[in-house]
Amino acid sequence: MNKVKYLLVIMFLMSAMFVANAQEKKNLELADLYERPTFSMKRVVGMNPMKDGNTYATLEKGKLNIYNYKTGKLVKTLFDMRELVLPGDSLPLPLYSTYELSEDESKVLFMNNMNPIYRHSYTASFYVYDINNKVLAPLSENGDQRLATFSPDATKVAFMRDNNLFIKDLKTNEEIQFTHDGEWNHVINGAPDWVYEEEFGFAQGFFWSPDSKKIAYYRFDESNVKEFNMQMTEGLYMQDYKFKYPKAGEDNSIVEVYVYDVASGETKKMDTGEETDIYLPRIKWTQDPNVLAIQRLNRHQNHLEILAANATTGETTVFYDETNPYYIDVTDNWTFLEDGTRFLMTSEQDGYNHIYLYLMDGTLVKQLTNGDWEVTNVYGFDGKEVYFQAAKNSSIERQIYAVNLKGEMRTLINKVGTNNARFSSNFKYLININSSVEQPHQYVLFDNKGKQVRVLEDNKEFAERMKEYNLGKKEFITITDPAFTLPDGTQIEMETWRILPPDFDPNKQYPVLIYVYGGPGYQTVNNAWGSDDFAWMQLLAQNGIICVSINNRGGGARGEVFKKMTYQQLGKYETEDMITLAKYMASQPYVNPDKIAIYGWSYGGFMATSGITKGADYISTAVAVAPVTNWRYYDNIYTERFMRTPQENPSGYDDNSPINFVEKLKGNYLLCHGSGDDNVHFQNAMELIKALVSEGKQFDLMVYPNKNHSIYGTYEQGGVEVRMHLFEKINNFLFENLLEK
Repeated sequence: MNKVKYLLVIMFLMSAMFVANAQEKKNLELADLYERPTFSMKRVVGMNPMKDGNTYATLEKGKLNIYNYKTGKLVKTLFDMRELVLPGDSLPLPLYSTYELSEDESKVLFMNNMNPIYRHSYTASFYVYDINNKVLAPLSENGDQRLATFSPDATKVAFMRDNNLFIKDLKTNEEIQFTHDGEWNHVINGAPDWVYEEEFGFAQGFFWSPDSKKIAYYRFDESNVKEFNMQMTEGLYMQDYKFKYPKAGEDNSIVEVYVYDVASGETKKMDTGEETDIYLPRIKWTQDPNVLAIQRLNRHQNHLEILAANATTGETTVFYDETNPYYIDVTDNWTFLEDGTRFLMTSEQDGYNHIYLYLMDGTLVKQLTNGDWEVTNVYGFDGKEVYFQAAKNSSIERQIYAVNLKGEMRTLINKVGTNNARFSSNFKYLININSSVEQPHQYVLFDNKGKQVRVLEDNKEFAERMKEYNLGKKEFITITDPAFTLPDGTQIEMETWRILPPDFDPNKQYPVLIYVYGGPGYQTVNNAWGSDDFAWMQLLAQNGIICVSINNRGGGARGEVFKKMTYQQLGKYETEDMITLAKYMASQPYVNPDKIAIYGWSYGGFMATSGITKGADYISTAVAVAPVTNWRYYDNIYTERFMRTPQENPSGYDDNSPINFVEKLKGNYLLCHGSGDDNVHFQNAMELIKALVSEGKQFDLMVYPNKNHSIYGTYEQGGVEVRMHLFEKINNFLFENLLEK
């Protein structure tokens, strides 16, 4: 009996200690997300590979140091930032930490006074530093520049200013302007227009030939593109900001490709065909310095050709031709091999994204990877093997592989979770960034045989810090439902995660928040460490809200049929999947079926708005930030890729734009938007407001004057961070409508 009593006492004490420890854990505050470094991990950045393949450069403590990959030891210091003094000055010039080394590593480009234009573009003041002579000089005295780039032989720098292109000869200091018709909102030489920059994902539109003798460049004539007008509220009178933005079904820029010969000063237009209502999403020099490759894509974006252009004559021939019943994604996964006879390309032509080897005449040599899985990124080719990332083990994980030109594949990194690689210039070493839902980012150096060399950062300190907080476990579940089917009727399982409250009691009923993005090829369910959204959802869970997300149909890494079944009807199946998820959660005994919410930003805002209208019987609360509300208001490259034009597919637009279904709204709706959003225009919110008011629907609204699509920053020195204000608003709205009073 005494032993039993003793055991009971021990069990009681252990239980009390467990409760005490649980109670000692910290609760999250919103400031932990946006004001304190609570969720900030250590990162390994700035390791720029040097051309020898064995070393890398990193800027630290004001010095550009060179380290050995294998040993991590300092090899040499290229220069000290204190040396960066302009002639006649006594103090170093304040410069940003970003830099570009010339190919021969003898010179460096620095900049300051950066002013953003769009998401990827900006102007700045550039400076050239000669490492050997220790001389710093401004690139130009004639105004700020864009896109300054060394020639391969490091004797010149090409740059853009006022929509025109220039060359600075570093030997003679001569500045040569070689385009003259550039004009704001009319003609752009050397850079893309807004829609190309946003949707084709590049900001630089000129490229040196490998022999430094020529420059290929884009010319955008946007004269016929309609202007979008945003009003900025600073000052006594509101200011107009106008820029060219082609909405779905509207005119694009006329895009041409030219080649400038540096020695002769002559410019030649490349023949891209008589049809001008097309896209030229990529140009790239081949191994032949007189042959430029140009991608040509039709407006429907389902017919891709690659042209070989003679840079001297402008004549072109087609050497690659691919069609698709849906659309073709534009990527940077094309590589011309050094032998000049072959090239590598990724394609979904067999139903999954894989790597193909072709001859330069377009003849297929071999499909190098194959199977019911996706290549998700190609890192490069070392002369023997192609190094790439793939979702081979699972659609929610990423591992690193290599394949030779015979199609023989091997695994480099097979660590559980998500792996991303950064290779040395000769692909001898790679830095692997690995994380999972249970493990923060780890940076580990491997050789190209997959052997671990050394750990750069394991974030153990961060992992220990996370243990101090009262966090819920993020866990994966799979959901089956008759609604989850492919076009051929095949029923599939859907990948989902959930975060339960840390003190979860299965005998209670909890509200639910569905976190959604939903856009084509995108995944919110990944076995990777979370972002700020993860931290925010932990805060919600801590307050008694279950958070869930699902990889809806239309998402990535599960093949072309899964991804492209949303073609011409964006939002249809994605919304159905959110509603099915809401129904599934409502059926769980631990869920309050009357308290199910949905939240999303951008495409996710579109989904949240669609969810609370079309799914009004199952979703009671929605928060939409910067949502598309009518696909007719969004840009043409993105929208038409998936929908074709409104003129061709009016029902696809009308049946899947939530602005047309506001009469179904019967729950709690919060709409947030920045009035300076150049991507998803505030017009989307304004038109939705009109529709809601016309139907007599009450809702909540939060507008951030002049803020763009990201909604961040402050309005005055020392003011409250806008992102903090936004999520305080969202939290208050969710707590009021989901939690018991």
